[in-house]
Amino acid sequence: QVMLVESGGGLVQAGGSLRLSCVASGGTFSYYALAWFRQALGKEREFVAEISRNGRNSDYADSVKGRFTISRDNDKKTVYLQMNSLKSEDTAVYSCAARRTILTAPMSRDYDDYGSRGQGTQVTVSS
Repeated sequence: QVMLVESGGGLVQAGGSLRLSCVASGGTFSYYALAWFRQALGKEREFVAEISRNGRNSDYADSVKGRFTISRDNDKKTVYLQMNSLKSEDTAVYSCAARRTILTAPMSRDYDDYGSRGQGTQVTVSS
């Protein structure tokens, strides 16, 4: 399993942007589909976005579609989450996750499918 470390969180005003990064170590990065999840205080964890092994396919929660973009750089072993037009309801701890899978595997929004998880980075959006 890969180990994952997130960075890039912080405090931003509503309407602003942040880019989160998640660097992997160990394992073969290109064997893993990658996702971002978030958990707000007092709420359940929710799926944000996923990107396939080769970066050709992605999936987004309705709440972030059109505002967030997930991408990956397999050479740098890094997955990114570009967050634009941030809203107060985007405030949460964001964590990345990885699941080893085959190239043709379907996308997954289920956190339990992801065997590697990072510790998370706090994103706070002030209104």
